[in-house]
Amino acid sequence: MTILMTETALDDLADAIATGATVAGLGESTRFAHETFQVRDQLFRRLVRRHGFRALAVQDNASVGTALDAYVTGGAGTAPSALAGAWRPWRTAEMAAALEWIRAFNQDHPDDPVRIFGVKPAQAQPADYDAVMEHARRTAPHRLAELAAHLEPIRTAHETDEHVQRARGLHPGRPFAEHARDALAIVEQLPGDDVLERMRLIVDFHQRSVAGRDNYAGDDPQTWADTIIDHQHRTGRRVAYWDGIAHTSAAPATLGVAPQRGPQPTLGSVLRDHYGTRYVSVAIGFHHGDLGAVTVPEPAHDWLDARLGATDQPAHWLDLRDGGWDGPMKARVISGVYDPSRDAAEHLAVASLPAAFDVLVHLRQVSAVHWLTA
Repeated sequence: MTILMTETALDDLADAIATGATVAGLGESTRFAHETFQVRDQLFRRLVRRHGFRALAVQDNASVGTALDAYVTGGAGTAPSALAGAWRPWRTAEMAAALEWIRAFNQDHPDDPVRIFGVKPAQAQPADYDAVMEHARRTAPHRLAELAAHLEPIRTAHETDEHVQRARGLHPGRPFAEHARDALAIVEQLPGDDVLERMRLIVDFHQRSVAGRDNYAGDDPQTWADTIIDHQHRTGRRVAYWDGIAHTSAAPATLGVAPQRGPQPTLGSVLRDHYGTRYVSVAIGFHHGDLGAVTVPEPAHDWLDARLGATDQPAHWLDLRDGGWDGPMKARVISGVYDPSRDAAEHLAVASLPAAFDVLVHLRQVSAVHWLTA
């Protein structure tokens, strides 16, 4: 395990984040770096042990959240098996280790456990495609091939997001939402309605995806935020929210890959409107590194990451609530469609850096996460 910050620095950082926080948004500039994940995980452990945080919200659907929660509260299986249906960026050895730590903590604190939940509503899962196909096989085998022609290509989005397939040149061509709607039309004509709701979930999944909406912003930051707000109000637990900085930012942000859309509301901005300063926004970024599939070069000179990296320290942090930083800023964002040749566009821009982030954590160099094998 590579930790670039000292135990004392991590303790001090966690103390600064926890001060006055009901919800802490722990955002990374990429989901593919081992070191940024480790810093976030170490901060979360301290928020749990030292400051009484007892809930972890993740960007995934309610069903996945339920599976993760079942594991950390003593359910059967392993951390990798609990992650089997999770969003691809969560299926790493680093995330499995985080779940194992939470499970061990809960075993030691059975009356005061950490709970996990997903911020998205329930979504289609691979098992839904299987159920739809089996229903057609039993009730109308002559429609099976036609149905499969629509469902087989689009179920691949549960392994690699459709917009990522497009960026990597893997996409079969026709929009997945169109295939899903055509599949629904077939299922509506089949005898019985056993799987109709499952098929509608499949359509909803593809229509709400980044490719289906043609929008990188969260499909409904208000709905996602309401999930966190409801859980926190209902349980009284202090909540840590894990996501990318484009979602955790406490102010609207403009993505460099879609500048024409201008500033878009974020889940974090909704939480800031609701909680005020009791929502603390943390940005964990980096200067450069090898993420396995891609090598990320040094950032543009006018980006936040370049300014923070000017000290050449392996890792450091600062609290923007202490003052000294102001005005607009661009910060690096590395998504699943990152292309080094257009590195200049791979950022988010905010009108006011202190309005978007309360605390900054900067790592000089990072390496790739470790993917779980199938």
